[in-house]
Amino acid sequence: MSIGPYIFFDGTCEEAIEFYKQAVGAELLFKMTFGEMPKDEASDTAEGCGSGFNWPDDKIMHANVRISGGEVMMSDGNMCADKVKHTGYALSLTSKDVDEGKRWFDSLSAGGDITMPYGETFWAKGFGMLTDKYGIPWMVNVEKPM
Repeated sequence: MSIGPYIFFDGTCEEAIEFYKQAVGAELLFKMTFGEMPKDEASDTAEGCGSGFNWPDDKIMHANVRISGGEVMMSDGNMCADKVKHTGYALSLTSKDVDEGKRWFDSLSAGGDITMPYGETFWAKGFGMLTDKYGIPWMVNVEKPM
């Protein structure tokens, strides 16, 4: 059994994947667009958005991305919502190297908002919190040895 985050974007999933590839070395494991899924399934999936909604063929129905050994699933499947809100959680990215943690923090925060600047804390050699330009909250952590 395993558990993993599934993040919904509002039409920027493809762009976010490319950003994460550059920012933290993410690896795309799988990607399927709405145009690649069976047409009868696509219409069933759009029902929750109200009548007449059609998923854009080029938007991502599902993707799996590996980031620092962990997998994150992603989709543009929330495009019928007014605005995607990412609250009540954060993706936590852990490194054993302070410089790597700082690189990740700086890269992820480009175009986003820093919640807590990266620096040493009582529990970490390096720690910082941010919300990236796609609205995804992150914590970058380099733990101190116990």
